[in-house]
Amino acid sequence: TFWNSASFNTETSYLHFPTFHGELSADVSFFFKTTASSGVFLENLGIQDFIRIELYSPSEVIFSFDVGNGPSEVTVQSLTSLNDNQWHYVKAERNIKEASLQVDQLPQRSHSAPPDGHIRLQLNSQLFVGGTASRQKGFLGCIRSLQLNGMALDLEERAKITPGVEPGCPGHCSSYGNLCQNGGKCREKYSGFSCDCTFSAYTGPFCKKGKHISAYFGTGTSVTYNFQEYYTLAKNSSSHASSFYADMTLNREAITFAFRTTRTPSLLLYVSSFYKEYLSVILTRNGDLQIRYKLDSHQDPDVISINIKGMADGHLQHVKINREEEILFVEVNQNERMKFILSSGTEFNAIKSLALGKILENGDVDEETMKANAQGFIGCLSSVQFNHIAPLKAALHHSSSDPVIVKGRLTESNCGTLTGADSASSETTHSFADHSGPIDEGEPLANAIRSDSAIIGGVIAVVIFILICITAIAIRIYKKKGIYSKNEAKGSENEDSAESALKSELSMQNTANENQKEYFF
Repeated sequence: TFWNSASFNTETSYLHFPTFHGELSADVSFFFKTTASSGVFLENLGIQDFIRIELYSPSEVIFSFDVGNGPSEVTVQSLTSLNDNQWHYVKAERNIKEASLQVDQLPQRSHSAPPDGHIRLQLNSQLFVGGTASRQKGFLGCIRSLQLNGMALDLEERAKITPGVEPGCPGHCSSYGNLCQNGGKCREKYSGFSCDCTFSAYTGPFCKKGKHISAYFGTGTSVTYNFQEYYTLAKNSSSHASSFYADMTLNREAITFAFRTTRTPSLLLYVSSFYKEYLSVILTRNGDLQIRYKLDSHQDPDVISINIKGMADGHLQHVKINREEEILFVEVNQNERMKFILSSGTEFNAIKSLALGKILENGDVDEETMKANAQGFIGCLSSVQFNHIAPLKAALHHSSSDPVIVKGRLTESNCGTLTGADSASSETTHSFADHSGPIDEGEPLANAIRSDSAIIGGVIAVVIFILICITAIAIRIYKKKGIYSKNEAKGSENEDSAESALKSELSMQNTANENQKEYFF
């Protein structure tokens, strides 16, 4: 019922419902959206009594009623216009003691009932929504989620059969689009809206509460995201790509990601251009985080070094990079944001592709980036986002139409959320630091064979141990049987003497009992 709504297109259009019964207690709530300066939201009449809620002016809502004591009004005035085509909330209440009116988060206004007056609201006409019985001052706009005494009215169903009124309301994203976060796009629906998280590194209804997209990169693993326009052009046209990208210029970038590794040097992220411009984010051999911007193909790149200890200690590191023309902001692990000035330029022209882990294409890059690329990246990458692009998410959940290429072993993991002992376990599982050189592709199979051999050997050892135990038990039982046979003969010889001894003992016990009885008497 939250999205149940109707659009009123003319001032004479309205919806009608059965009489509202709120004799001693009434509460009405709804949302509205309009560009009109005034209009009646709802009205219900009696012989003398009535109840009405209206937009009296662009910044004023009035709740008026009469229960036989004369008309009463409760007014809420807003400092800003209410006819701004955004959703606004109204709640009106009336009981035998007072009446109140609330609009959005503005202070509630109330009006006390006279001590000795009439208290019963007696109505007998139909309830008009979006208009009045006289068809004057009708409402133009949308009304949504109308509830009377906690009961929702089905505006959409009634609007389907009413001229001048349409079911549903367009434009929910204008009011609620900001709820879609982390690059999620608001999509209009017939009833409400949804957040499209396709281009977000996050999932969930608002692209913020879902899991972080994380993956483990093995040796030589690379994820290459070809930007959509170039990918489409390459498939459908023989035009020169650089001319197509002449107007594709970035003046700013917003980059976020998290990583976990123990290997240096490492290539974390690389963005290439058709004009030999690039951005690389690497870990140097001594573990420093470096950001290298080359925004002019005729100049050396700007090198930004972040000297924070422990960037390659196997723990999760969070990085945010924001560029606005020549100004660069870097934030690591939610520490204070650092500001740098670039000298190589302000525009990133003709971006081509984004690579994670390893660069597969031939590019003219600086020596440090080449060293990092030679090692690639072994470890965990998580929540990677470049402007509105989520390349890691596309790589793990991609369809055949997605412009992403994956080379090597890429495994989806929760390594981007583990901490403490879990992270150490994850590092052991994924071998963050257990290989100093490239891994032969046959090694996983060899490991599997060695593992299977170990299991078979263990099973054989257990079986042999069980057989030895059974043999030992059988021998012990056999020896006991021999001892029992020898003792059986001796037992028969002593049986009579034992019986006579037992009788004698019982006789003595009876005599003692008789003496004890005499003593007590």
